[in-house]
Order: sequence, then structure tokens, then C-alpha cells
Amino acid sequence: MIAAVRIRGRTGIKKEIADTLDMLKLTRINHAVLMEENPSYKGMLQKAKDYITWGEVDKETVSQLISKRGKLSGNLKVTEDYIKGNTDYSSVEELSMALIDSGAKLEDIGVKPVFRLHPPRKGYENIKKTFKESGSLGYRGDNIGDLIKKMI
Repeated sequence: MIAAVRIRGRTGIKKEIADTLDMLKLTRINHAVLMEENPSYKGMLQKAKDYITWGEVDKETVSQLISKRGKLSGNLKVTEDYIKGNTDYSSVEELSMALIDSGAKLEDIGVKPVFRLHPPRKGYENIKKTFKESGSLGYRGDNIGDLIKKMI
């Protein structure tokens, strides 16, 4: 499972990149989405690499993201009681394992696909350089979990 976070705004952006970000549901700064790993999503991430950062997430990060920043329709928080009552899963950890392993979808259980995060504590490194150049943009690999934990 891949997590993508939008870092840069919409000023001066080309129309095709803006459309790609809309398809990824990354419409605003500090929004995050979880997606499965497939070639079409990878191509979209590569196209929007100058505005977002992404990488593979682990079970702990996904469960923190769902429990602390997950929203249901009506802007309600996701709770353990909701998950037990309305899904086949008994806890947030079990749901996050199902999302990572079996490809379950957040929309199927009623959770909104976009997570609205805070700006990261201590800020971004540099929003115009890639992660390899000690910036914030582009592919991060497993280090995306550290950024998301700073933003929750």
C-alpha cells in the first residue's frame, strides 16, 4: 500500500498535472491518500512528482492514520465501535492489516479516502527539492511513515 501526501499548492501548475492530482484526490496541501500499488497509480504519482511525496506505509502508520484522522460521512470520527459494528473487522489494527494485505478499500467501509493532516512539526525540509536532494518531494520509500507521524 502506498501513501501520497500533497506538499505544494496550485499556483502555476499545468492543467494535466492538476487533473492528475484531482484524480488522485489530492486537491489541497497536507491532504493524504492511501492507494494500492499498481502501474496506473505509479504513473500518476510520477507525473505529479513535483507537487507530492509518496512511499510504502506499514500497518502501524495506517492504523494511526485511520484512528486519529479518519472521517466518516457527516464529518464524524472513525471509532473502534463503528468498525466493530459496521464492518467485518474487530479493530482498527485488523482493518489496517486487511487494507495492506488483501486490498480492502476504505470507501467500502464508509471511511472517506482523503485524510486531512496538519503541517509537519518542524516543517518541510524544502518543497522545491526531491527527497534524495534533502528536500521533501518525490519518492521516499519507507520514510513516508515518519512524515505522516509528524503530520498526524
